[in-house]
Amino acid sequence: MSSVISRPAFRHWLWPCLLSILSLLIVPAALAATPSLPESGQFPVTKVLIQDEKSVFATVESLKVIPARVRISGTVAEIQVEEGDLVEGGQVIGNVGDEKLALQILSLESRITGLEAQRAQAGKDLKRIEQLLPSGAVSQAGFDTARTAFEVADNALKAATAERDVIRRQLGEGAVLAPVSGRVLNVPITAGTVVMPGEVLAVVAEEDYVLRLEIPERHAGYMKVGDPVRIDSAELGTGVAIEGKITRIYPQIKEGRVFADARVEGLGNYFVGQRIGVWIPAGVREALVIPPEFIVTRGGIDFVRLMAPGGETMEVAVQRGHSTSQGVEILSGLREGDNLKLPSP
Repeated sequence: MSSVISRPAFRHWLWPCLLSILSLLIVPAALAATPSLPESGQFPVTKVLIQDEKSVFATVESLKVIPARVRISGTVAEIQVEEGDLVEGGQVIGNVGDEKLALQILSLESRITGLEAQRAQAGKDLKRIEQLLPSGAVSQAGFDTARTAFEVADNALKAATAERDVIRRQLGEGAVLAPVSGRVLNVPITAGTVVMPGEVLAVVAEEDYVLRLEIPERHAGYMKVGDPVRIDSAELGTGVAIEGKITRIYPQIKEGRVFADARVEGLGNYFVGQRIGVWIPAGVREALVIPPEFIVTRGGIDFVRLMAPGGETMEVAVQRGHSTSQGVEILSGLREGDNLKLPSP
């Protein structure tokens, strides 16, 4: 086979490549071009590229939901938090008590008291024998026996004291601590519940919220990391929309939907798991966009002043679309090449 490409085939391959490269250069510039209000009071209607948006549902999620677990077995004595409370990492949110541990401590304290007396007596005997040993009143064997008795009593006292400290530490571990700073989502047990080590006393969501987007897979091709997202002002009730950016796109499609995470400031005022409406980019298209100053609304109908070829002006009704950063989209009533004039004050 010949490796020479024919001229028609070369043209068929070259033109799509050139168009793709030109689109990469032209689209950003076209999107950035915003129709400005001319000093002459006239505006030629031309097509511009605008970014389409699609409304999707998003869920407020915490990146880390961590359970606060009990560390000893026993009975829940108290729970100091409720669902919705804010907690700090390391804060005591509950206590687990075990009566057996308290009884063991009492038993060990009595045993330690006896061992202390035994050690004190052994120490006195050893000191007395040390004083009599030079005179020959006691043998070396008697001295060794007294020293061994003192060491045995001393070691027994140390072992009992260490055992008591261990039980006290276990009793102190009955305090259940918040693993992170955040909001308590769930408290599955109540005071008086018998628990075992590792059971969950509360579930805490760290205050690191994101929007988990659910996007139909047919729109996933328009989405990429870094794209802006916008929460509508109607969702906020403040009249001002807030914006964020997509930070992660999950590669797995579930039930025809692609999932993505977006960072948006101010999500701490929402409930974890709350579903809200979000606008995301959905491709680029051509549209007629004019400055809003050229539109006059009377009786619920939008009008613009159109300049005729002879220099005369006439009002025509138009149908407006969405307002964008570039102006107001006109759906019908105008065509490319029309020349508009500012309405009379």
